[in-house]
Amino acid sequence: MINQKIRMLAAIMFTDMVGYTLLMQENEKRAMLLRDKHRKVLDDYVLAHKGRTIQYYGDGTLTIFGSAIEAVYCAVDVQNKLSQEPKVPLRIGIHLGDIIHDNEGIYGDGVNIASRIENLSAPGSVLISGKVYDEIKNHENLPAVSLGEFELKNVKRPVEVFAVASEGLVVPAKSELNIKTSSSKSSIAVLPFINISPDPENEYFADGITEEILNALTKVNGLFVTSRTSSFAFKNKNEDVRIIGNQLGVSTVLEGSVRKSGDKIRITAQLINTNDGYHQWSETYDRKLEDIFKIQDEISKSIANQLRERLTFSDIKEPLVKPKTYNLEAYNLFLKGRYYWNKWTPEDLHRAVKCFDEALTIEPEFAYSYIGLSNSYLVLGSMGYLDPKAALPKSKIYAQKAIELDDTISESHFSLALVQLFYDWDWDEAYRSFKKALEINPGSADVHHTYAIYLTVVGRLNEALDEIKKAHLLDPLSLTINMQLGTTYYYLNRAEEAIDQCRKTLELDPGFRSAFYDMSWIYMSKGETQKAIELIKEAQRLAGNEIKGVTALGYAYAKAGQPEKAEECIAKLLKRKDLEMQANLNMDLAIIYLGLEDYDKVFHYLNLAYEDRIGGLIYLNVSPEWAHLKSDPRFKEIIRKIGIDRMEFVK
Repeated sequence: MINQKIRMLAAIMFTDMVGYTLLMQENEKRAMLLRDKHRKVLDDYVLAHKGRTIQYYGDGTLTIFGSAIEAVYCAVDVQNKLSQEPKVPLRIGIHLGDIIHDNEGIYGDGVNIASRIENLSAPGSVLISGKVYDEIKNHENLPAVSLGEFELKNVKRPVEVFAVASEGLVVPAKSELNIKTSSSKSSIAVLPFINISPDPENEYFADGITEEILNALTKVNGLFVTSRTSSFAFKNKNEDVRIIGNQLGVSTVLEGSVRKSGDKIRITAQLINTNDGYHQWSETYDRKLEDIFKIQDEISKSIANQLRERLTFSDIKEPLVKPKTYNLEAYNLFLKGRYYWNKWTPEDLHRAVKCFDEALTIEPEFAYSYIGLSNSYLVLGSMGYLDPKAALPKSKIYAQKAIELDDTISESHFSLALVQLFYDWDWDEAYRSFKKALEINPGSADVHHTYAIYLTVVGRLNEALDEIKKAHLLDPLSLTINMQLGTTYYYLNRAEEAIDQCRKTLELDPGFRSAFYDMSWIYMSKGETQKAIELIKEAQRLAGNEIKGVTALGYAYAKAGQPEKAEECIAKLLKRKDLEMQANLNMDLAIIYLGLEDYDKVFHYLNLAYEDRIGGLIYLNVSPEWAHLKSDPRFKEIIRKIGIDRMEFVK
């Protein structure tokens, strides 16, 4: 027989079971069961999507399709089917390229790239190349997020890899990828610069310089920059850069030190390769404090130039660092305010407000201080640390002032979006502000995170999942983002994935009480109230305060058929209300009465919460706990007043 070689363009899909070899050693029967399920499911869907399986090899397969779109739809169907019991942990990689097909099989660069992408993948995910993404990007049912560019073995140029984000699929964080064989050269984490000033109180200044450089690097087209929360997780930890690179999924880290004395400053910076610890670049800057913005710009441009080969720019002419103010005293106070803001305790938020106020006394046109005030008052009012009727209007005034002073910065639009979401309940305007903030700075994990909350509230839950996954990619160690990912799964009625995500959050911080509370609500939705009570009590033990978590506990006792204990929780809330005059607990009381099915009191407290514009109300239409009240006219009226009775908002 003549071995005829045919050259063709094809979508190439590799699949591979994870842990098959080890499972064969431990449980051969189960390993073969999973392998057979993998092949059966694959055969069925490949046929349905007009593909052809070329090769089976142990626990993997090689398949080709005439259409990249059909290949991706097939991969999504396969992963969704294999996620059902007995679950098969499968990696899938797809590339569109030129291949040579003969009697022996298929060959070519396209095959190699598809294989490398599959090897990079994580169980439950579908990773695709940029060429495949170009084919599917206009298909709403096949959303995808970029994971960045990667150096693949035996591939000359970096390949941009995307994760398909359809419902049911895993969108892996960079830290979950198989970076032992592949890594993105255009990725960086900026570690907290060390304060070596004579005055230890200058730590706020070192942190501020770190943030400024990090924010500047997010403006470099093609550069993946890990967000502040994940980078600052390594503060005061003498961790090996190779471990940091592995956890954050980055190929380089920037570290340094700051020494500030009088009007002089010395900054040292080093760029380090996370694969081998090699120092790619280092520099020391001895300058006057008045040159601080120039130094930040020089460092940012130097880093970008070091990574130039992997990025999409030819030359950076515009400054990456725009001076926030030319008044150094005001800038110093702003950095102090932001330092306290990042601590996120009520006491530190009040300190932040004081610093931002003092900065504005010196420089009344300082937009960033207005942003700081707006964000601080929003949190203080929304969390009940200040009377919301006093705090939230202030937040709105300051956000509007920031926009008036400078509408070219992402933070101004983001600050206004937060007010429109949590206070104004102006859904259409909030959407526009979020989109503007993302347009200016698409690399902000904070904006993606809060935009995901907006999408959740207006009922666009699948889009919300895509958005929170983007935030998670940018900030994989953020506890709040990890928790929000679990919450989104919960709202989508994907309880097991929600519980799994809560556990992953607790792996990052076993003392993070909010994850215990979130998990308790998920177990309550499954009818496992005793398990929920145990989780809440563990959170209370960690807090060292039985008042904490009393709302969830009261609801759980009510659902468990223990109304007397639920009433005890109500008594504790009322006692707290007497002790903390500024605390607003109307929403908390409504929730416990919801568990007790005392609906007159539920709506009494919900209406009081509405009058005070308590932020938790915006979740009423998506939280499973309230679902059975949706037919009640009183519930419909509250939803109407909040404005989330319509599900078709601006797109």
